[in-house]
Amino acid sequence: MKRDKALEGILERKVIAVIRTPDAARVLDAVEALRQGGVRAVEITMTVPGALDIIQKLAVSRPVGVLVGAGTVLDADTAAAAVWSGADFIVSPLADPGMIAACRAHETLVAPGAFSPAEIVAAWDRGADIVKVFPATSLGPQYLRDVRAPFPQLRLMPTGGVTAENARAFLEAGASAVGLGAALVDKKALAAGDWKTLTERASRLVESLRGL
Repeated sequence: MKRDKALEGILERKVIAVIRTPDAARVLDAVEALRQGGVRAVEITMTVPGALDIIQKLAVSRPVGVLVGAGTVLDADTAAAAVWSGADFIVSPLADPGMIAACRAHETLVAPGAFSPAEIVAAWDRGADIVKVFPATSLGPQYLRDVRAPFPQLRLMPTGGVTAENARAFLEAGASAVGLGAALVDKKALAAGDWKTLTERASRLVESLRGL
Protein backbone atom coordinates (compact mmCIF):
# COMPACT_ATOMS: atom_id res chain seq x y z
CA MET A 1 0.00 0.00 0.00
CA LYS A 2 2.83 2.41 0.85
CA ARG A 3 4.46 1.82 -2.52
CA ASP A 4 1.19 2.29 -4.39
CA LYS A 5 0.40 5.52 -2.57
CA ALA A 6 3.84 6.93 -3.28
CA LEU A 7 3.54 6.05 -6.97
CA GLU A 8 0.10 7.62 -7.15
CA GLY A 9 1.39 10.74 -5.46
CA ILE A 10 4.41 11.15 -7.73
CA LEU A 11 2.37 10.57 -10.88
CA GLU A 12 -0.09 13.19 -9.67
CA ARG A 13 2.50 15.77 -8.60
CA LYS A 14 4.83 15.16 -11.58
CA VAL A 15 7.71 17.05 -9.97
CA ILE A 16 10.32 15.91 -7.48
CA ALA A 17 12.54 18.62 -6.01
CA VAL A 18 16.06 17.33 -5.41
CA ILE A 19 17.66 18.94 -2.38
CA ARG A 20 21.44 18.63 -2.28
CA THR A 21 23.28 20.96 0.11
CA PRO A 22 26.18 20.85 2.57
CA ASP A 23 24.07 22.86 5.05
CA ALA A 24 21.63 20.46 6.72
CA ALA A 25 20.14 23.27 8.81
CA ARG A 26 18.53 24.78 5.70
CA VAL A 27 16.72 21.67 4.47
CA LEU A 28 13.53 21.80 6.55
CA ASP A 29 12.92 25.44 5.67
CA ALA A 30 13.61 24.70 2.01
CA VAL A 31 11.04 21.90 2.01
CA GLU A 32 8.44 24.24 3.50
CA ALA A 33 9.25 26.97 0.95
CA LEU A 34 8.83 24.51 -1.90
CA ARG A 35 5.58 23.22 -0.40
CA GLN A 36 4.18 26.74 -0.27
CA GLY A 37 4.99 27.04 -3.97
CA GLY A 38 3.09 23.85 -4.74
CA VAL A 39 5.93 21.31 -5.01
CA ARG A 40 5.02 18.51 -2.63
CA ALA A 41 7.51 15.74 -3.42
CA VAL A 42 11.08 16.24 -2.21
CA GLU A 43 14.17 14.09 -2.45
CA ILE A 44 16.83 14.50 0.24
CA THR A 45 20.09 13.18 -1.16
CA MET A 46 22.39 11.05 0.97
CA THR A 47 25.13 13.62 0.33
CA VAL A 48 23.35 16.02 2.72
CA PRO A 49 24.95 15.77 6.18
CA GLY A 50 22.61 13.88 8.52
CA ALA A 51 20.26 13.04 5.65
CA LEU A 52 18.61 10.13 7.47
CA ASP A 53 17.88 12.29 10.52
CA ILE A 54 16.36 14.95 8.27
CA ILE A 55 14.17 12.38 6.53
CA GLN A 56 13.04 11.08 9.90
CA LYS A 57 12.10 14.57 11.07
CA LEU A 58 10.20 15.26 7.87
CA ALA A 59 8.41 11.92 8.07
CA VAL A 60 7.12 12.85 11.51
CA SER A 61 6.30 16.54 11.01
CA ARG A 62 5.51 16.97 7.32
CA PRO A 63 2.24 18.54 6.22
CA VAL A 64 -0.43 16.28 4.78
CA GLY A 65 0.23 15.39 1.15
CA VAL A 66 4.00 15.89 1.16
CA LEU A 67 6.12 12.97 -0.05
CA VAL A 68 9.66 12.62 1.29
CA GLY A 69 12.24 10.55 -0.53
CA ALA A 70 15.89 9.60 -0.19
CA GLY A 71 18.19 10.23 -3.13
CA THR A 72 21.68 9.15 -4.19
CA VAL A 73 21.03 5.78 -2.57
CA LEU A 74 23.72 3.43 -3.84
CA ASP A 75 23.22 0.13 -2.03
CA ALA A 76 20.76 -2.11 -0.22
CA ASP A 77 21.85 -1.15 3.32
CA THR A 78 21.38 2.57 2.67
CA ALA A 79 18.01 1.90 1.06
CA ALA A 80 16.85 -0.08 4.09
CA ALA A 81 18.09 2.62 6.48
CA ALA A 82 16.24 5.30 4.51
CA VAL A 83 13.03 3.26 4.56
CA TRP A 84 13.28 2.78 8.31
CA SER A 85 13.83 6.54 8.66
CA GLY A 86 10.48 7.09 6.95
CA ALA A 87 11.32 7.67 3.28
CA ASP A 88 8.32 7.28 0.98
CA PHE A 89 10.50 6.56 -2.04
CA ILE A 90 14.10 5.82 -2.97
CA VAL A 91 16.00 7.35 -5.89
CA SER A 92 19.41 6.30 -7.18
CA PRO A 93 21.74 7.36 -10.00
CA LEU A 94 22.34 3.68 -10.75
CA ALA A 95 20.40 0.41 -10.92
CA ASP A 96 22.04 -1.72 -8.26
CA PRO A 97 20.09 -5.02 -8.11
CA GLY A 98 20.46 -5.35 -4.34
CA MET A 99 19.21 -1.82 -3.75
CA ILE A 100 16.16 -2.43 -5.93
CA ALA A 101 15.46 -5.76 -4.22
CA ALA A 102 15.68 -4.14 -0.77
CA CYS A 103 13.11 -1.51 -1.75
CA ARG A 104 10.75 -4.15 -3.13
CA ALA A 105 11.15 -6.20 0.05
CA HIS A 106 10.12 -3.16 2.09
CA GLU A 107 7.25 -2.28 -0.28
CA THR A 108 8.85 1.08 -1.04
CA LEU A 109 8.83 2.82 -4.40
CA VAL A 110 12.21 2.74 -6.10
CA ALA A 111 13.47 4.87 -8.99
CA PRO A 112 16.90 3.59 -10.05
CA GLY A 113 18.97 5.47 -12.59
CA ALA A 114 19.81 4.48 -16.16
CA PHE A 115 20.83 6.19 -19.39
CA SER A 116 20.75 3.98 -22.47
CA PRO A 117 17.64 2.12 -23.66
CA ALA A 118 19.23 -1.20 -22.66
CA GLU A 119 20.01 0.11 -19.16
CA ILE A 120 16.52 1.57 -18.79
CA VAL A 121 14.79 -1.68 -19.74
CA ALA A 122 17.12 -3.69 -17.50
CA ALA A 123 16.29 -1.44 -14.53
CA TRP A 124 12.58 -1.81 -15.26
CA ASP A 125 12.87 -5.59 -15.47
CA ARG A 126 14.68 -5.68 -12.12
CA GLY A 127 11.66 -4.09 -10.45
CA ALA A 128 11.88 -0.32 -10.88
CA ASP A 129 8.62 1.54 -10.33
CA ILE A 130 9.99 4.51 -12.25
CA VAL A 131 13.33 4.70 -14.05
CA LYS A 132 15.34 7.84 -13.45
CA VAL A 133 16.82 8.81 -16.82
CA PHE A 134 20.13 10.28 -15.73
CA PRO A 135 21.88 12.43 -16.61
CA ALA A 136 19.34 14.02 -18.93
CA THR A 137 21.56 17.06 -19.55
CA SER A 138 22.53 15.95 -23.06
CA LEU A 139 19.12 14.48 -23.86
CA GLY A 140 15.94 16.13 -25.01
CA PRO A 141 12.25 15.27 -24.90
CA GLN A 142 12.54 13.41 -28.22
CA TYR A 143 14.78 10.83 -26.50
CA LEU A 144 11.90 9.85 -24.22
CA ARG A 145 9.55 9.55 -27.18
CA ASP A 146 12.04 7.33 -28.96
CA VAL A 147 12.56 5.06 -25.95
CA ARG A 148 8.89 4.74 -25.11
CA ALA A 149 7.83 4.01 -28.68
CA PRO A 150 8.87 0.32 -28.42
CA PHE A 151 8.45 0.26 -24.62
CA PRO A 152 5.22 2.14 -23.82
CA GLN A 153 4.96 0.45 -20.43
CA LEU A 154 7.99 2.32 -19.07
CA ARG A 155 7.60 5.07 -16.50
CA LEU A 156 10.50 7.50 -16.93
CA MET A 157 11.74 10.42 -14.85
CA PRO A 158 14.41 12.56 -16.52
CA THR A 159 16.70 14.24 -14.00
CA GLY A 160 19.73 16.45 -14.49
CA GLY A 161 19.25 19.08 -17.16
CA VAL A 162 15.53 19.47 -16.51
CA THR A 163 14.53 23.09 -16.00
CA ALA A 164 11.39 25.12 -15.54
CA GLU A 165 11.64 25.96 -19.24
CA ASN A 166 11.73 22.36 -20.55
CA ALA A 167 9.92 20.39 -17.84
CA ARG A 168 6.59 20.58 -19.64
CA ALA A 169 8.15 19.37 -22.90
CA PHE A 170 9.61 16.31 -21.14
CA LEU A 171 6.24 15.49 -19.62
CA GLU A 172 4.44 15.96 -22.91
CA ALA A 173 6.99 13.61 -24.48
CA GLY A 174 5.93 10.84 -22.11
CA ALA A 175 7.83 11.38 -18.86
CA SER A 176 5.85 10.26 -15.83
CA ALA A 177 7.60 12.85 -13.65
CA VAL A 178 10.64 15.10 -13.69
CA GLY A 179 13.36 15.67 -11.13
CA LEU A 180 14.77 19.16 -10.69
CA GLY A 181 17.77 20.03 -8.56
CA ALA A 182 19.59 23.34 -8.83
CA ALA A 183 17.22 24.53 -11.56
CA LEU A 184 14.50 24.62 -8.90
CA VAL A 185 16.34 24.56 -5.57
CA ASP A 186 18.63 27.47 -6.37
CA LYS A 187 21.94 27.08 -4.53
CA LYS A 188 22.40 30.79 -3.85
CA ALA A 189 18.87 31.19 -2.53
CA LEU A 190 19.29 28.08 -0.38
CA ALA A 191 22.60 29.28 1.06
CA ALA A 192 21.14 32.71 1.79
CA GLY A 193 17.92 31.39 3.29
CA ASP A 194 15.98 33.21 0.60
CA TRP A 195 12.81 31.17 0.98
CA LYS A 196 10.72 33.63 -1.00
CA THR A 197 12.77 32.91 -4.12
CA LEU A 198 12.38 29.14 -3.69
CA THR A 199 8.62 29.52 -3.25
CA GLU A 200 8.36 31.73 -6.33
CA ARG A 201 10.41 29.29 -8.42
CA ALA A 202 8.23 26.38 -7.30
CA SER A 203 5.06 28.33 -7.99
CA ARG A 204 6.16 29.28 -11.51
CA LEU A 205 7.07 25.69 -12.28
CA VAL A 206 3.78 24.31 -11.01
CA GLU A 207 1.85 26.91 -12.95
CA SER A 208 3.75 26.07 -16.15
CA LEU A 209 2.64 22.44 -15.83
CA ARG A 210 -0.99 23.15 -15.22
CA GLY A 211 -3.34 21.10 -17.37
CA LEU A 212 -1.01 18.12 -17.84
